[in-house]
Amino acid sequence: MQNKDSPITSDLVLIGGGHSHLFVLRHLAMNPQPGLRITLVTRDLHTPYSGMLPGFVAGHYDFGEAHIDLLPLARFAGVRVIHAEVTAIDAERKQITITGRPSLDYDLLSINTGSRPTSPLLESQQNDQFAVKPVDRFIDSWHRLEQRLLESDRDLQLAVIGGGAGGIELTLSLHYRAAQLARRQAGLKFLIVTDRDELLPGHNKRARQMFVDILKRRSIRVYYQHRVTEFRDGFLQGDFEAPIAADTAIWVTHASPADWLPDSGLALDDNGFIALNPCLQSVSHDDVFAAGDVGAVADYPRPKSGVFAVRQGIPLARNLILKYQQRALRPFRPQAQFLSLISTGDRFAVASRGPWAFQGKWCWWLKDRIDRKFIRRFSELPDMTSVEDDSGDIAPMRCGGCGSKVGSEILERVIDQIGQKYDISNDCGLEHPDDAALIRVPAGRELIQSIDHFRSFIDDPYLFGRIATNHALSDLHAMGVDAHSALVIANVVYGSEDKQSQDLYQLMSGVVETLQQNATLLVGGHSGEASQMSCGLSVNGFARPEDLILKNGVRPGDLLVLTRPLGSGVLFAADMQGKARGDWLDAAIEQMLMSSREAASCLREFRASACTDVTGFG
Repeated sequence: MQNKDSPITSDLVLIGGGHSHLFVLRHLAMNPQPGLRITLVTRDLHTPYSGMLPGFVAGHYDFGEAHIDLLPLARFAGVRVIHAEVTAIDAERKQITITGRPSLDYDLLSINTGSRPTSPLLESQQNDQFAVKPVDRFIDSWHRLEQRLLESDRDLQLAVIGGGAGGIELTLSLHYRAAQLARRQAGLKFLIVTDRDELLPGHNKRARQMFVDILKRRSIRVYYQHRVTEFRDGFLQGDFEAPIAADTAIWVTHASPADWLPDSGLALDDNGFIALNPCLQSVSHDDVFAAGDVGAVADYPRPKSGVFAVRQGIPLARNLILKYQQRALRPFRPQAQFLSLISTGDRFAVASRGPWAFQGKWCWWLKDRIDRKFIRRFSELPDMTSVEDDSGDIAPMRCGGCGSKVGSEILERVIDQIGQKYDISNDCGLEHPDDAALIRVPAGRELIQSIDHFRSFIDDPYLFGRIATNHALSDLHAMGVDAHSALVIANVVYGSEDKQSQDLYQLMSGVVETLQQNATLLVGGHSGEASQMSCGLSVNGFARPEDLILKNGVRPGDLLVLTRPLGSGVLFAADMQGKARGDWLDAAIEQMLMSSREAASCLREFRASACTDVTGFG
């Protein structure tokens, strides 16, 4: 686990939770680097293991068996997690653009986002056609197709576009699953369409013939030398004369890169993937690394396969550490041949390596054993201590009094950045800053105040700022009061000026954004440095005393109404021990990002007799 007591001097950002980054997370957990802060930015909290996806589709594995929960693994490694999608990278400015939140700076970057099939539908999955990646969207589309199959009164025809290992294995798994459903309802007929003159390019002749025979036995027709360019109005069309009829099409074609790569400034190969040297380092930017499908090493071209992403994991982790330590990198050259295990849907598989090929149930048993061992490696983690001890000595030469303030240059820089994104001008404080803010109380109203402050329980400063602000405002909302203004106190962790500036900007972006969503002015604050990030707000509102909703108004027989679920504290206590699932925490955070303002308005409208806020003591 990373040592959080060391001042932060450098940021390593991992984009994507692919197979290579699983090894990076575990390796960094075992080899902590003082001063290095690691952040994982991922669209998905559960990463699918490609080796088990066909078995999951066939029904042999459930979701948890075929996916790795990234959050406990990241907690084990002491790595921050930002659950969001990357939309752009500026390699010159060392900046990452992320959906719905402030951009993120990096000193060292590693990309392991995988690829997606080359197909006409890259922006969204459609009801009648979808791609195998992103996997979560494929799973949703397949579940809809299953429901359609159950409701249909006729057999449906499904076309899989792609004759490689992925296309064949997926077809056979879907065929097996559809056969189980067909016992109750209509069936599903399959066909494979490939632009090659043979199946399984790159595999030996014996393995190819085994699959030709298996497909024939299952009445799965194969169209060779048919390059499909689109699927429209129930027909596959392309560089062939007669259109091919189908009800649904699944694209499992050649890999294509993310659409933000061309504008990243990174050197790319002829196919649009990140050009890498044998050290898995960008040939144009020595602070950027990549692995898996998103990268391409000119010295040893390899197929886009999960096998090679797995093999690159440890070499990538080692070179990231060596780069941080400013030491010489180590080139990596993968083996040219590897054991290939391709399932046939029905707990049967074909094994091949070099000129050899075998088939049988024992091949499935071997594949299942290897796959389950891989999953256990990243899901069965050593126990973490219940809570990190933060009572140790503060970093040397760190002042604990007024001198612990964040530097004025940092503060001015952050206020300027915030002002460029949000309207923070008002006549109470920030536009004409002074030692204190002047707040005028309207005639006939009383000043209602509350204060909240707590240490960060999540490692995302932006989300923490949003949650802390909602938490503070909720005390006023519980009394039926809309907030007018707020003062904030923010502590960021020890680090270089650059790192503290970045953290304070992320934190304050969340605070200001949430205040503005609640029509509340930011009129001043205080910033400091500490061993752990924390945030607190003093909030002000105006109301007539007779309009307040108080706790003591409760009467026997009143109906108890909860505006949202309880139990977030239990979840985050489990998270501190690395025992909370990512989807649990994701759901809890989604609730905590919701303002209580609308609920309070509803309670006022229907004249609630009493109200309290359960974010604190209630």
